[in-house]
This record gives sequence, C-alpha cells and structure tokens, in this order.
Amino acid sequence: MTVTQTQGVHHITLNGADRQTSIDFWEGILGMPFVFEQPNLDAPDVNHLYFDPGDGRLITIFTNEAWKADRTPNPNQVGTLHHIAFIVSRAVYTQAAARLKEAGFANSGDVDRGFMDSLYFREPLGQLLELACYKFDPPVGFTHAEVLRRAHHIRVERGDYNIADRHLADAIAEMTRERAIATGNKV
Repeated sequence: MTVTQTQGVHHITLNGADRQTSIDFWEGILGMPFVFEQPNLDAPDVNHLYFDPGDGRLITIFTNEAWKADRTPNPNQVGTLHHIAFIVSRAVYTQAAARLKEAGFANSGDVDRGFMDSLYFREPLGQLLELACYKFDPPVGFTHAEVLRRAHHIRVERGDYNIADRHLADAIAEMTRERAIATGNKV
C-alpha cells in the first residue's frame, strides 16, 4: 500500500454561530489575530472567518448571523471531535486559569499530563479546548515529537505507566549525546 504522507495540520474548521461571537472569543479571549474573512465557497449564505493560532497555520470558523450561540457541550461519542489543544508558553499557562475565569470561562485548572501541563475549558459554543504547555524544550535540531518518541521507548523498556520527567530527561540526554558523537564533539 502506498502511503499518503501528511506534512502537518493545514487548518481546522469549526461551525460557529454569529460572526461577532467568534471574533470576540478567538481573537478577544485567545488572542488569535483575525486574518481575513470571505464567503464559504460551498455555501454562500455562510461566512468563513480565518484566525492565526500563533504558528501561521489557520483556525477557521463558519458563521451565519441566523445561528445562535449554544453553550451545550458537544456530544462525546464515537466519531465526534473531543477537543482541540493549543500550545502556550509557560508564562501564558501560569496566567490562563485566572484570565479565563475573569472572562467568564470556567476551566479545569492545572492538570498534570506527565510530559505537559494542561488546562481545559469550553468555548462559547460548547467545544472543549485545551491549553497545553510542554514541560521540556527539545535539544536544538530536534522536535517535541522526537523527544516524546524516545521518552516513550524508555518508559516502555522500564515498564512505567506513563511518560514522566525522568523519561524526558533521559531521552534528551541520549539525543544530545548521540548528536555530539555524530558531529565529532566530545561527550
């Protein structure tokens, strides 16, 4: 079988309500710059808003002035979207719970995920969102995914339940050592 290789997420599109609800939340609360809008080319009565989540990719929202905001949580069923996670810096993460609460958004508070810290909340239309902050920086030239892949292998070899700081530290040390050897630097 020939693989169709992806190169990353291009964009995520959500169904919104009215235009202003989306702008107020995505730009006003999450600080995603509003990039542009145009009609939905498949449904001209629907507007299509584009926001930059911080990495130059796009979050897009379909809106229609006749659609009303409904905060009912989205269904948690097979085949439905559970949540979308956005990466944030440690500085933003430490302020997020209080800032969301101040803006009227209840949230989970800090949740330790072993290799990252998470905070969950629902946007104005009931979609669960996560603000995620890695607990580590990858060595220069490596990605978070590469460190996590290595940490996972270390965790499995040791029979541990989940990735923890010790697995990350050992993965980073191994990767740094291998890079030094490959480049001819002393270890």
